[in-house]
Amino acid sequence: MFRSDLEKYKQYSGKGTLVLLLSQQGLWALFVYRISNRIYRSNIPRLLKRVLLFFCTLWHKWIEILTGISLPYSTSIGPKFYIGHFGNIIINSQAVIGKNCNISQGVTIGVSGRGNNRGVPVIGDNVYIGANATIAGKVRIGNNAVIGANSLVIRDVAEGVTVVGVPAEKVSNSDSKDFI
Repeated sequence: MFRSDLEKYKQYSGKGTLVLLLSQQGLWALFVYRISNRIYRSNIPRLLKRVLLFFCTLWHKWIEILTGISLPYSTSIGPKFYIGHFGNIIINSQAVIGKNCNISQGVTIGVSGRGNNRGVPVIGDNVYIGANATIAGKVRIGNNAVIGANSLVIRDVAEGVTVVGVPAEKVSNSDSKDFI
C-alpha cells in the first residue's frame, strides 16, 4: 500500500520518488506505519511478532518526535493516504480511515464520549480533513465528505457534504472531489 501512497504524492507534486522520500515527512510516517501495520496484521509466530512490534514502536516514536505525526500500527488506514503538511497529527490507534483520504496539519482523530457513546471515528473513502480539524468520538464520516479547517466533529457527517465550525455543521452539498 505504501506504493499507492507514494504515487499519490508524486501525482500532487510532480516530483520524483527520491526527492519525495527525502523531503516529505508525511511519507516517512506512512512508511513506518505501513511496515508496522503489515507486521501487526500478519500471521507470523506470536513471539516474533511481539519482538518486531517492539522495535516498530521505537521506530514509530522516533518518527513521531521527528515529524509530529502519530500513526499507530493498529490504526486502519486505506491506500492512497496523503498528509498535506507535517506536524501535530494525532490519530487514535483504534481509528478507521478509508482509501484515498487527505489530511492537513494539526488534525486530531481521537476517542471521546461516555458509556455507550464512547468510541473512535470511522472515516469513509475520499474524505478531506482540513487544517487543525478534530474528529472525536464514535462518529461516522461519510464517503466524499469535507471537514473544514478548525472544525470540531462530534456528530456523524453524511456522504458528500461539507461541514465547518465548532461544533461542525453542514454548510453545503459540495463533496471532496476538488480537494482529493
